[in-house]
Amino acid sequence: MPHSLPHRAPFRADIVGSFLRPATIKNARQAFAAGEIDATQLRKVEDDAIRASVEQQCACGLHVVTDGEFRRAWWHFDFFDGLQGVERYESEQGIQFNGVQTKAHSVRVIGKLGFGSHPMLEDFRYLKSISGNAVPKMTIPSPSVLHFRGGRNAIDSTVYPDLKEYFDDLATTWRDAIQAFYAAGCRYLQLDDTVWAYLCSDAQRAEIRARGDDPDQLAQIYAQVLNKALEGKPDDLTIGLHVCRGNFRSTWISEGGYEPVAQVLFGSVNVDAFFLEYDNDRSGDFAPLRFVRPGHQQVVLGLITTKNGELENPQLIEDRIKEAAKYVDINQICLSPQCGFASTEEGNSLTPEQQWNKVRLVTELAQKVW
Repeated sequence: MPHSLPHRAPFRADIVGSFLRPATIKNARQAFAAGEIDATQLRKVEDDAIRASVEQQCACGLHVVTDGEFRRAWWHFDFFDGLQGVERYESEQGIQFNGVQTKAHSVRVIGKLGFGSHPMLEDFRYLKSISGNAVPKMTIPSPSVLHFRGGRNAIDSTVYPDLKEYFDDLATTWRDAIQAFYAAGCRYLQLDDTVWAYLCSDAQRAEIRARGDDPDQLAQIYAQVLNKALEGKPDDLTIGLHVCRGNFRSTWISEGGYEPVAQVLFGSVNVDAFFLEYDNDRSGDFAPLRFVRPGHQQVVLGLITTKNGELENPQLIEDRIKEAAKYVDINQICLSPQCGFASTEEGNSLTPEQQWNKVRLVTELAQKVW
């Protein structure tokens, strides 16, 4: 018996957010860096590319659209840059992925955290203005990401001698962000979070302990921060949490199933949807989904990989959805690609045509299954 498509987010066919940057944007960024065009000219190129991308998303059958994160170089640093009290700096080395390293950027907290008048509010307003009948989704990093990468060492101890005050301000900053995007017309917001996946990885958990932190205690703290940030969330605002194992030039960082964090994450974090990577063996099995609470919370299964252009076998994806439904009601399941196609401006190793074929596969399978 087919199940009805939800009329609000998350949708049975959904997306994580980022898309491959077109050549027009890459060329414009180079020209801007060289001083050949100004910020207004760059933004016009971005506007045009975002409009074309939104049209393509709709043409693939999606009822949700993003700006592809086309104005960003990174999925997270660009957002952090716009916060009060945060400074980006050139680090000694980049973030180490499986066999490749990112550019050497990082952030640190040098003042009291605050949301302020963030430039990405205007980015969302533009997306909303061109989204037509589709629901515009905004993507921002999760608060735990700001703390986890540098930990105590990336937080000025004269500003925050007590980390409890830091975590309070972290939650308040994201709560203010949620309210500000809502006021700008956002009704679908996604928090991108690599940290929960790190807390699933034996190797990463060992590194966390080596720096003096307890991974299980961090899970409790991050759950509390998220829930405090979600306090007062309007009923007509949908908030999703995307758990990512790393996505840079088709590589990854962490591996391991969700079991180590499942009870805390699925059982206590009050988001409306969990976007979960399930595109390969590194993600583990579906058993941790037994902790997802019955009711309105949705599980968006990332069964279609964005790491390569090979198109999945539709029957195998259908079979995996049915397998997941042994642990969580199929009415609480949706489908999406496993991650964005370009979490950084470099993008993953596939062509634009392959990217859109993947999106179409998501929408076609959702129509069939539900």
